[in-house]
Amino acid sequence: MAVPTISLVLAATITRAELPALRAALAERLRGPDAGVVVCDVAAVTRPDVVTVEALLLACLTARRHGRRTVVTGARPELLRLIGLLGLSDVLLQVGGQAEVREQAGRVEEVVDRRDPPG
Repeated sequence: MAVPTISLVLAATITRAELPALRAALAERLRGPDAGVVVCDVAAVTRPDVVTVEALLLACLTARRHGRRTVVTGARPELLRLIGLLGLSDVLLQVGGQAEVREQAGRVEEVVDRRDPPG
């Protein structure tokens, strides 16, 4: 049986003023009984900034508060570098298939690079 997912697509640019509405919308979607993994699609983010990372942290925290885990997909190298520079790789990203076994529910578990072959 597949785990239900909630898709959260981040826009190319996000303003700090948009963060409360993003959190509220995600929290509302997570209240349903069918809510499962939150998949944060960041493929549209071409020029990441601190607010982008803040949005990911907010999504992760909101999902965790509802007992859900978060997966980030479509992250470009620029975003991955920024997350690393901010010292948040361990909080937001766990690359590799074995991360799911070790991570607690509510953590961002993996980044899926669309250029990687399926496997």
